[in-house]
Amino acid sequence: MKNSTLFKWITGGLEAFWGIPLIGGTLILSLAWTPLFFMLILHIVTLILSIRDNRKYHGSIMGIITSCLAWIPILGMILHIITGVLLLVDAYQTQKNDANVVEEI
Repeated sequence: MKNSTLFKWITGGLEAFWGIPLIGGTLILSLAWTPLFFMLILHIVTLILSIRDNRKYHGSIMGIITSCLAWIPILGMILHIITGVLLLVDAYQTQKNDANVVEEI
């Protein structure tokens, strides 16, 4: 598994967690929006790794947008859920495609 795929699993899982109503928002507010800054850095790293590995990077771009807009209460929850789904689906498809390539060889 390439690092870009691993980072997509990690960032997708975290985004899905932050999108949980009440729990994600409460944690983000209690930590003074620090998780949004942390996620921004993770999404930038994932974007760089995805570009380097020649992989899809739409989920990482959406994650960067989410990290910048997620301070808006309801919008933030919706963006976290959408970004989490995008990243997790992309990570799954990439991992599945990589496994198929290995089997063909």
